[in-house]
Amino acid sequence: MTTSPLRLGISRCLLGDEVRFDGGHKHDHFLTDVLGRYVEWVPVCPEMEAGLDTPREAMRLVGNPHRPRLMTITSKHDHTQALETMIEERLDSLHKLGLSGFVFKRGSPSCGVERVRVYTVQGMPNHSRAGIFAKAFIEQFPLIPVEEEGRLCDPSLRENFIERVFCYRRFQDLLRNGVTRQALIRFHTVHKYLLLAHSQQHYETMGRLVAQVDRYRPKELTVSYGDLFMKALTMKATVRKHVNVLHHIVGYFKSRLKTHEMAELLSVIDDYHRGLTPLIVPLTLIKHYVRRFDVSYIRDQVYLNPHPKELMLRNHV
Repeated sequence: MTTSPLRLGISRCLLGDEVRFDGGHKHDHFLTDVLGRYVEWVPVCPEMEAGLDTPREAMRLVGNPHRPRLMTITSKHDHTQALETMIEERLDSLHKLGLSGFVFKRGSPSCGVERVRVYTVQGMPNHSRAGIFAKAFIEQFPLIPVEEEGRLCDPSLRENFIERVFCYRRFQDLLRNGVTRQALIRFHTVHKYLLLAHSQQHYETMGRLVAQVDRYRPKELTVSYGDLFMKALTMKATVRKHVNVLHHIVGYFKSRLKTHEMAELLSVIDDYHRGLTPLIVPLTLIKHYVRRFDVSYIRDQVYLNPHPKELMLRNHV
């Protein structure tokens, strides 16, 4: 098995480095102090790496929304060519590092993932899109999970992003260790309930793909499966979907639990359904029964432990 670190790209200012146009930073303590315990950050500041100093004149995207220029606001100096040269070289180096995700700075003309304003030459905002570097990164690495630091303040978005990061890492490990028919079936099996919590439709499509694994060339198969796998995880995992998964899992204990134990388990799930307790509560009870009865099929499900419990991502109501 691979032992390489879990590497995530990050806009350098989020680490606390003073690289912004005003000479400041946007240190995000959750990223450095909490998530940073489990990942190796790969810092990127496109503007600094393109040769610009700090502090520097503020810039924005100007012109054609599909191919805007990176211009300084007051002096109208065009830095697009320098940034594009940097991007070509940097993407190649990032590819070699095998990133499992990227956290971008919101609103940056180089790093914003969405809603970055594009201005007319007269100075009026008329469009929004991704920043130049972020757009190039997403196009080059379409499966790698990306997010803006501002959106990670939302507990559900934070959980979804980090879950996708760890899932993508497991998919990378599958590729590194060689995709065999048995390995892919195993991978799909242990992710069953996690996928169902996001999209039953995607899960069923992937199941049909895995069932016909012998009909595909290995590279074609991994590309198709990986695309479906990551797309499924971008679908919102709702309370209703989680409850459905929890009831599926409860089915494995029907013949094992006493009447009062089953009633307690169903009651805890109902409390979660009604918003009275977080997801971690029914999951903790289920894990207890998995250990007690040694239900290997459920024990091996990624759904129970998709990311480190210390991140407490399932503790919100």
